[in-house]
Amino acid sequence: MKILLTNDDGYYAAGMKALARMMSKEGDVNVVAPKRHQSGMGMAVTLGMKPIAYKDLGFKDGVKWAYLDATPASCIKYALNFDYPGHYPDVIVCGINHGSNASTAACYSGTLGAAQEGALNGITSIGVSVDNVRPDASFESVEKFFPEIFHKIMENARPGDGVYYNINFPDLPPEEIKGIRVCTMGKGRWIKELVEWNPELFLKRGIPPEFFRGEHSPHPEEGEKIFMMAGQYEDDPKNGISADHRMLEEGYITIVAHNLDTTDYIEDERLKSLGIEKDFR
Repeated sequence: MKILLTNDDGYYAAGMKALARMMSKEGDVNVVAPKRHQSGMGMAVTLGMKPIAYKDLGFKDGVKWAYLDATPASCIKYALNFDYPGHYPDVIVCGINHGSNASTAACYSGTLGAAQEGALNGITSIGVSVDNVRPDASFESVEKFFPEIFHKIMENARPGDGVYYNINFPDLPPEEIKGIRVCTMGKGRWIKELVEWNPELFLKRGIPPEFFRGEHSPHPEEGEKIFMMAGQYEDDPKNGISADHRMLEEGYITIVAHNLDTTDYIEDERLKSLGIEKDFR
């Protein structure tokens, strides 16, 4: 099995290393991951005539490593163009992300953006996250339970249908995980999202500023104010028990099957019923 890996935390992240160890037991593993932290990039690609640096880092424990100074989706594009000419990998796995990608975090996630890029190219694609943003997060539960989930997905894969999978693990040891649930994407939003730049907020979450490789030391130009994304999550009261973030909080591993086709077919039919369609000739 040919397996392509990427993430949005950077090639050096502990989650990436843990995922490479796991997947090396399943087939031939190729890592093309961002040079720098790329969280929140969604399916963005590195455009604007910007030079993109690539570095082959060689093999380690049977895994081929490389970084690209670009977004996660761009990493997938690079690998498909240069590493798999004429024959794409069997699966793309993105992660292990430091932090949950449940609920509407899925809309922003660079991890899932890379999975979308894979699905766009007809490849079975999976995003994996653990609900802990610390650089030293434990991946013990992922290593214990993900292989079984991976095998089940691969045995029943639907490549070419636009499906990609969002799997989130609670920040719990294996013995405290309650089970696995197939869920719907939870709904909610973040409020009070922008605050003045304060690296102390990283420290409170267990993230040393140096983890961001220089991004924690902005040098504002005259007249500039520096802000950062923080915010509070506001849950939608209409969420049911099957919402992924709620099941994650209850101690379950959650799986949501997303699709590239975001058409609201019910609304399409409602618009037609309103007579909005018209012929001009």
